[in-house]
Amino acid sequence: MPDRRRIGWFILLRVVVVSAFLASTLFLDLHLDSAAEGARSVVIRLVLATYLFSLISYAVLKLSTRQVRTLSYAQIVWDLLLVTTLILVTGGVSSPYAFLYFLSIVSASVLLARSEAYYTASLCVILYGAILDFQFYGRLTGLGLPPSAAQSSGPGYIFYLIFLYATSFFLTAFLAGSLAERARRSESALQEKEIDYAELERLNSSIVSTIQSGLVTVTPKLRIRVFNRYAETLAGLTQQEAYDRPLNEVFPGLADQALLAQAARQGEFEHLGPDGELMLLSFKSVPLTGTDGEPNGAVFDLHDLTQMKRLAGELKRADELAAVGALSARMAHEIRNPLAAISGSVQLVALREWADEKDKRLFSIILRETDRLDGLLRDFLLYAKPATPAKVPLQLSGLISELSPLLARDPRLEGVDIENRVPNHVVVVFDKDQCKQVFWNLIVNGAEAMSGQGKIVIDASVQRGGEADQVRIRVKDNGQGMSDADVKRVFEPFFTTKKGGTGLGLATVYRIVETHGGRIAVSSKSGKGTTMTLFLPA
Repeated sequence: MPDRRRIGWFILLRVVVVSAFLASTLFLDLHLDSAAEGARSVVIRLVLATYLFSLISYAVLKLSTRQVRTLSYAQIVWDLLLVTTLILVTGGVSSPYAFLYFLSIVSASVLLARSEAYYTASLCVILYGAILDFQFYGRLTGLGLPPSAAQSSGPGYIFYLIFLYATSFFLTAFLAGSLAERARRSESALQEKEIDYAELERLNSSIVSTIQSGLVTVTPKLRIRVFNRYAETLAGLTQQEAYDRPLNEVFPGLADQALLAQAARQGEFEHLGPDGELMLLSFKSVPLTGTDGEPNGAVFDLHDLTQMKRLAGELKRADELAAVGALSARMAHEIRNPLAAISGSVQLVALREWADEKDKRLFSIILRETDRLDGLLRDFLLYAKPATPAKVPLQLSGLISELSPLLARDPRLEGVDIENRVPNHVVVVFDKDQCKQVFWNLIVNGAEAMSGQGKIVIDASVQRGGEADQVRIRVKDNGQGMSDADVKRVFEPFFTTKKGGTGLGLATVYRIVETHGGRIAVSSKSGKGTTMTLFLPA
C-alpha cells in the first residue's frame, strides 16, 4: 500500500521542479528560441496544467484514503506525459530534458515498488526511442521537429542515445528499486519496533500506576523522578508536586539512608501520613545503572505495613486473651464454689448465741469481702464468656441519648460534659444491652481519666468499600492520657492504672465488640487525652 506522506512530498517536489523550469523558461530562455512563441505558450500551458493536476491530486489525497494506489499511478503517468511533451517542444533529439525520465523512474520505485520501477523504465525507453526514431524519419515535422537535427547526427548516434538512455533507465530502476525496497523494509521494521515500544511503554505505565505498592525512582542525588499512584497516596503529593524534590523531604524517614542509591537495602521506617496518622512503611531499594554501568540512581518499593502490624497485634492479643479467659473461667468456677461455702458457713456461725459483738464484726467483714470477691468473679465470667448476643439494627444516636440520663446520675460524671455528635442515619447491628454496656464502660472510663472534669465527644461515620460497609465510632476524652506501654496492655484483663479498678471494664468491652464481628483500637498520648475507636458492622 503506497504511503500517503510520500505522495504528498512527491507532489510538492514536482511543483518545485516545474516552478524552477518555468522560471528558467520565462527569464533565461533556455533551449527556446525567443521567436518560438508557440512553443513557449505550449510550455506555459503545460506547466499551469501540472499545477492544476498537482492541486487536484493533493485535494484527493486529503479527502480520500481509498484512492492512494490509483493516485500514485496517475502521478507517474502524468510525469511521463509531462517529460515527453517537454522533450517534444524543446527540440527532441537535442532536448536537454530527457534526464527528467530518471525522476519518473525514481518516483515509481519510491511510491510503488521495484516492479513498477521497471515498468516505468520500459515506458521511458519506448517513449524516448519513439521520439528519436519518429524525428529521424520525419514523422514529427507537424510538431515543429524537423528531421534535419536527427539526420545530421547519423543513425549511429541515434542508436547510441537510445542504448545509453535505455541502459541508464533500467540501471536507475534497479538501484532505486533496491534502495526503495530496503528503505521500505527498514521503515516497516522501525514501525514494528515503535509499536512494540509503544505497547511496552503503555504496559509499563499501567503496571507502575496500578501496582499495590509505592514505586519511586530517584537520581544519583536522590531527587525523585517516577512517583506512582500508591506513592502519591502515601505521601499526599501528586507526581507533579513530588518531581525533582529530595527523597528525604517527601519521606523524612529515609533521611538516614545516605547510601540508598549505591547498594540494595531494605528496612522499615515511620511516616506521618497525609491525614496526620503515623504509618509504618517498609522499603526495598535497588540501584539503577546506565548502559555504561555507571550509577544512574535507585528504585524504591514502598509498602504500608500499618494495617498488617495492627492486625497481627490484634490477633496475638486475641489469642492471648482467649487462652487467659479459658483458663481463668475454669479457675473462677472452682473458686466460687468454696467461696459460697465459706460465706454460708460464716453466716451460720454468726447466728450462734456465744458469738459476741467483736466476732460478729469480723464475720461481717468476711461476708462483705466474699460478696465483693463474688462480684469480681461474676464480672470476670462475663468477660471470659459473654452472653450470646441478640443482634438487631440500632440507631446509635438514639441509644446514646437513652444512656445519657442514667450516666447523669453517676457521681463519677458529675462535672463531665458528654457531646453526642453521632448522625441520626448511623445504624449498627448490635445487641442492645451489650451496646449500652460498651458505651457505659467507655464513657465512665474516660470520665475517671479526667478526674470527673472535662469533655467526652462521641462521633461516628459510615465507611464505604470492601465487601460490607462499617461504622467507625470514636469516643474521645481530654483526660490525662496513657503512655505507649499502657496503650499496648489496655485491653488485658486485670490491667488497670486506676486506684481500686478491677481491670475488667475495657477487657469486657473488647470481648463484646469482638463477639459482634467488630474491632476496637486505642490512640492516646500522655497529657493529650485518649480516643477509643470502634469499627462495627453497619
